[in-house]
Amino acid sequence: MLEAREVTIGYDHRVAVADLTLTLQPGEITAIIGPNGAGKSTLLRTLNGQIRQSSGAILLDGQPLERLNRRNISRRIAVVAQEAELRFPVTVLEFVLGGRFAWSTNTGWGWETERDLQVADAVLRETEMSELSGRLMNELSGGERQRALMARALATEAPILLLDEPTANLDLSHQATLLTLVRNRCDRNEAAALVVTHDINLAAQFADHILLMKNGRAVHSGRPEEVLQPQILQDVFEVRVLVDAHPVTGGPRVTPVHDRRS
Repeated sequence: MLEAREVTIGYDHRVAVADLTLTLQPGEITAIIGPNGAGKSTLLRTLNGQIRQSSGAILLDGQPLERLNRRNISRRIAVVAQEAELRFPVTVLEFVLGGRFAWSTNTGWGWETERDLQVADAVLRETEMSELSGRLMNELSGGERQRALMARALATEAPILLLDEPTANLDLSHQATLLTLVRNRCDRNEAAALVVTHDINLAAQFADHILLMKNGRAVHSGRPEEVLQPQILQDVFEVRVLVDAHPVTGGPRVTPVHDRRS
């Protein structure tokens, strides 16, 4: 569905991502983890066509991404970015309906169809935002705003989800709710999700594959139990960690180890 082949991304006279290859598989969640400045968010913006790669190829359904127009890309790829600029006040419902623009048949006011409203209502319920649908976006808390961003992305019905820190500002309950939504989309609709996160244990719990980046390069890739190894993580994050089995899921659980000094 979405593939990066030996992609290098450079700007401001530096290389942000170098020679990276990645394929998003239908039905699977891929998590990207790594230190700050590793190039994770830059890669996500390039996969969505916001930044042009310096070399290599990005293919969407076998077609070079740069040959597709914005509407076609938006029907296939939905993004939750770390920052969402709002130039004028809109309600949560209006913001979520904005995710349907790629399916609109005209450019005038009042273009929302019954189908658009049904989809918006469904994703607001899924993200537990129905009661806030009439609230202005700039009146929301950080966690509520993050859930609205996810609702807008889901409203696109795009089969590819690119999520940059989707659980930022969320409490534990809503973190689990949001990632379960993504998991269910992948399992039931054969969607593919790429999730940038600093939470290694969330990645271990929800991801099928993990891509570990450092200094703009992919240094390890594989299943969580293959990538989340003590020595690998220590080399990348420069901190000693304990990796054991989660008592419920059996997957890897990562705990930083800080030496106590007297």
